[in-house]
Amino acid sequence: MKILLTNDDGIQAQGIHALIQELSNVGEIYLAAPDRERSGTGHSITVFEPIKVVKTKISGVKQSWIIGGTPVDCVKMALARLIDEKIDLVVSGINHGSNLGTDVLYSGTVSAAAEGVIMGSPSLAVSLNSQDNFEFGFAAQFTRRVVDMLTKQGFDKNTLININIPDLPENDIKGIRFTKLGLRNYDNLFEERRDPRGNTYYWLGGGVMDEEQDPESDVYAVDQGFISVTPIHLDLTDYQLINQYRRISPKALNRLLQK
Repeated sequence: MKILLTNDDGIQAQGIHALIQELSNVGEIYLAAPDRERSGTGHSITVFEPIKVVKTKISGVKQSWIIGGTPVDCVKMALARLIDEKIDLVVSGINHGSNLGTDVLYSGTVSAAAEGVIMGSPSLAVSLNSQDNFEFGFAAQFTRRVVDMLTKQGFDKNTLININIPDLPENDIKGIRFTKLGLRNYDNLFEERRDPRGNTYYWLGGGVMDEEQDPESDVYAVDQGFISVTPIHLDLTDYQLINQYRRISPKALNRLLQK
């Protein structure tokens, strides 16, 4: 098995090196990761400036590159240009912090996995729900077990799997839940500041807002001490609403075209 690893925390991040240690036991590892932290970049790509690529050597990895771009750039570059062999699986993470609910729209970690799916490779995104004192050992072991299981069962190439692991000792984790995306909104605080020349700039901050969660959601599961496993399909179409629109009469639709 040939596995591409990436992340949004940078090539030096602890989480990705924990994955190298575990996944090198089940497959041949390639690594393409950002040159620095790129959290919150979502599915952005670099199109108006060059992307710097530096080949490097990392123990346990067949080939590795430091990419001067976003996490999605890393996957695009690796699959389209840098790696000659077919990649069987893309794994993004382990993220330093959770990627739950609507976080997935902002997350460089999840977006890198989504790009893997777009380019024809089944993908996992893995995150640890912690803010400090990260212990990635169990999260990396769990990821390896998931890869082992899915290798036997077969991967769905059209869906990425988003995994969030509670920041708990292994023995305290209550189990695994297959979940849907929950709600994750933030108290967007833009702190106004001045640079040395007196120009105004803003620094975005703010924490997660407390909201009532569906018990079927990933946010609820992790809060309750369960590992959440959420299959995410990239087709964002609202099929219920599109069917409702299709029932609009042709006469009413024609009025939209009248000048």
